[in-house]
Amino acid sequence: MAADVPLADYTTLGLGGPASRFRVATGTDELIAAVAETDAAGDALLVLGGGSNLVVADTGFAGTVVHAESRAISCSDTDDGRVRLRAGAGVPWDPLVARAVAEGFSGIEFLSGIPGRVGSTPIQNVGAYGQEVGQSIVEVLVYDRRTGERATMGNADCGFAYRDSVFKGGDRYVVCEVVFELERSQLSRPVRYAEVARVLGVEAGARVPLDRARETVLELRRGKGMVLDPDDPDTFSAGSFFTNPVLDPSEYTEFTRRAADYLGPGVQPPAHVDAEGRAKLSAAWLIDNAGFNRGYGAPARISTKHTLALTNPGEAATEDLLALAREVRAGVAKAFGITLANEPVLVGVEL
Repeated sequence: MAADVPLADYTTLGLGGPASRFRVATGTDELIAAVAETDAAGDALLVLGGGSNLVVADTGFAGTVVHAESRAISCSDTDDGRVRLRAGAGVPWDPLVARAVAEGFSGIEFLSGIPGRVGSTPIQNVGAYGQEVGQSIVEVLVYDRRTGERATMGNADCGFAYRDSVFKGGDRYVVCEVVFELERSQLSRPVRYAEVARVLGVEAGARVPLDRARETVLELRRGKGMVLDPDDPDTFSAGSFFTNPVLDPSEYTEFTRRAADYLGPGVQPPAHVDAEGRAKLSAAWLIDNAGFNRGYGAPARISTKHTLALTNPGEAATEDLLALAREVRAGVAKAFGITLANEPVLVGVEL
């Protein structure tokens, strides 16, 4: 166990002070043992994966950080010809997607290029370009800190919703392994995202070769600074900092009225309205139209490629990033009456 390890070295933002104690767990048994021993000692616990969805205080973490490095991967066939892909919490996410695409396993290809590790994916119900991991996850092996036992949770037990699950916002469960059920096919799942369909030159609902789906998503993410690149400071972020707001019908009516008052009656805000009248708005559009342009801010700044990412080009501290996030959130609330919610996990800080 190491002491005073700087967490900035373990986050994609490059921010965060030291951890009082730092342990590495290279397998599921080690991960569970490290968590159990930390709990028994009465110490504060932070389970760390790829650090891609984490904002850590400048003062660091006064407790034990357990770094999940479990890399086990296995495959098994189902009775109906599908495949189950089991991965340890410490398995890097994008290489797993690349492997699935190479082996002809369809179901997670539109999630290409997302940084982080497998263990974090069910917590956030990670999603992009019309696909979410909750659509493919069949089981999550967890350590239940309340009972001190392992448990296998099925898809329905996980409470998957938009960027949400039973794991998010609580500390009862530690994700140890995730099982994905995928189709044996060289074709992607149906294209659901308009931007992807446009770039691919297909209609929504079409299926395309897996490798073409993956490369298209990687190209789109690179254009938005959403694929880690040490030579591109726009990638020093926690991905999308704010989630897309979902409004009920009355809230959506009020929003459209306010948007027309603020921007003029000819402006049509993008929204996806479901059968029950709930509308998912674009947080990026809200930020843009509240007056926050790409590249805004210093020393923390909005990405020069995409307004939904807040970045650390190299000289920022966590408090600088949070100050920018608060300014953006307040500006959107003033303009449109919408309070944006952060997507990354905040450790030792709050908005």
